[in-house]
This record gives sequence, structure tokens and C-alpha cells, in this order.
Amino acid sequence: MGKMIIKSRVGYQGQEIYGFLLPWTGDKEPKASISGNILDTERDRKLARMDGRAENGIDAVELKDGQLTVSVKPFSVSCKFELTVDGEKYTAADGDITTDWADKFVPGRRDEFIYRLYSPDCDGPRPLILFLHGGGEQGFDNYAQVYSCFGAAKLAESYPDCYVLAPQAHAEDEALAKLGRFPGNSTFATAGYSVKAWTREYLGMAADMIREMIAAGKVVPDRVYVTGMSMGGSGTIRMLSVAGDLFAAAVCICPRMTPEVYDIMRGLTHTKIWLACAYLDHIYFRHKYITDAVMELKDAGNKDARLTIFSPEQMQKYGIGVVEDETIEEIAGWNHACWVPTYCDEEGIMSWMINQKKENI
Repeated sequence: MGKMIIKSRVGYQGQEIYGFLLPWTGDKEPKASISGNILDTERDRKLARMDGRAENGIDAVELKDGQLTVSVKPFSVSCKFELTVDGEKYTAADGDITTDWADKFVPGRRDEFIYRLYSPDCDGPRPLILFLHGGGEQGFDNYAQVYSCFGAAKLAESYPDCYVLAPQAHAEDEALAKLGRFPGNSTFATAGYSVKAWTREYLGMAADMIREMIAAGKVVPDRVYVTGMSMGGSGTIRMLSVAGDLFAAAVCICPRMTPEVYDIMRGLTHTKIWLACAYLDHIYFRHKYITDAVMELKDAGNKDARLTIFSPEQMQKYGIGVVEDETIEEIAGWNHACWVPTYCDEEGIMSWMINQKKENI
């Protein structure tokens, strides 16, 4: 009998399991149940009651041509689940996991520069999107920047005819990074260690790779884009300082507003850029400085500088901030994930980006 296949995808809150494929010799659909599909957090327990995982968790069971498909209500890949089918129990150790779209990214390395690259199944030069992840995905595993955050895989799914380049920013200390996969290693976050983040030198390596792909005839030179969120949002702005001549447009989401980033933003008077943030973020002053910078760009004559501040209703549309009785601090932290509505093309932000072309090529 073959091995079970665990079907997953990169969902709004990270990698999640949504189904199982099992070889099955019987001719009758068996009964299935699942347990351990809820994280041990107050929020996920509440979400499980809202989405039905707490009551059952099984959406459908289908037997066809010797293969049993068990569809489940999506749950985090971090859960220690147990699937039971006609009394037979299965855990993660009994299966091989596949992840929609994320598995299409091929890992690569160029000296210190580590990345994953999605390549379209198309002839001729194609557009390219550079995706810069947030602080939670730093490390050296060349994995988390695609599998652990909603971003790169969604871009490939939405724009399958484009290259998607997803590098991984190094952590400060490789040994410390190996303590656990990012995001989620609270030891790293609370131990007082600094991080390298998106340095100018490292972003320059990404720019060099893109230029080489253009020279090789793989990438359309007037349709290269950059986007990122949180730490990757500030990385997006820094990239426009490092190699602004490369990009037709940029989408920058909830960037870290350091003095350096703010000063760079104020100078992007000829850049096509759309900034997005939530009405409330875990850094309370973030959208104030974002708004100031965009208004300054508009005052300087940049008609292509755009700003979206997502409302509570827009965030809730994507399941963010829907749990009742959370504190303002908890809501603010959850709202930081405003890259979800952005990459789902709320207000047409991503459609705008992908339709821009660089002028004077």
C-alpha cells in the first residue's frame, strides 16, 4: 500500500493542511474523524469554534479508483493531528506533505545569497516579481520565506506567467537561527539579538541576479516589480534606493518606519509606489509616518504615489480581527497581517502593480 499524501497550502496564517489522499482497497467509503487539529492558543480555539473544526473538522470523504480523499477544514501544519479512518490512525509521520504553489519554487544559492525561484511555464522573456519577506522568516533554511508566510506562493498563483524571486534574509547568528524554523522562535526574538534584515549589500545581490536574468533574455526589462511586508516593506523601500532603475513599480506593505526608510521614501518623487497598512498596527505610529511620506511625495508632484489604510471591515473580510473580546493590543498585532488583503488584490493594488511598465527603456 502506498504512502498517505498530506495536502497543504500557504494560507492567510501560514502553511495549513486541507486534505489527505490515501490508497484504499475497500469498495465502501469509510468513516473518518480528526483530532489535534487546533493549536493550543486561545485565538485558534475560538477560530476553531467559528469555522467548525471544533465540532468535526471533516468536510468530505470520497472514494474513487482505489484512492480515498479526505477533505478537512484547514488547520495549521504545526498541529499534532491524528486522522482516524475506519479505526486506522494516521499522523504526520505516516505521510508525505505537498504544498500547493510553494513546491514550485526551486531553491538556489549564489555565494551568500540564498533564494527560491518560481519559473513560469512560458516561452520567451517574462515579468519578474521580487518578494521580500518579513522579520519572522529570517534564517538560513531557505524555506520559511515561501512556506511560512502568505506572500510568495500567492504571487505565483496569481501571476503564474511571471517569475517570482523570493530570497531569504540572513539572521545575525546562524547557530541561533538553527534553534527553530522562522517564524515562531520566540527565543530568538526575546534574547536581545539583533538581525541583519535586508541590508543594502544583500539587496544588491538580488539586483545582480535580476540583471543577469534580464541579460540572459529570461526577464522583460520593463516589467520588474518589488514588493514586501513589514521588515520586507522597509526592504522594498531600501531596494528602491539600491537599484531603483530596475523596477517598474513597487507595493510596500506595513514597512518598518526607521529614520533611514522614512528619508528614502520622501525622495521617491519619480517612483510608482503603492503603500498599504492597517487602520491599527502593533506599532501604533506606523501609518502616521507612512501617510506623511506619501503626502510629501504627492506635494512634490508624484502622481503615482498611492496609499491604502485598510478599515476594520476590510481586515475582517479576510478573517483578521474577527474574534470577539480581544484586547486592543491583540487586535493591533493581528492587523499587522495587512499583506493578506493586499496580496488578495483588495482595492486592486496588485493588479495596478502588475500592469505598470518602466518608462524610457
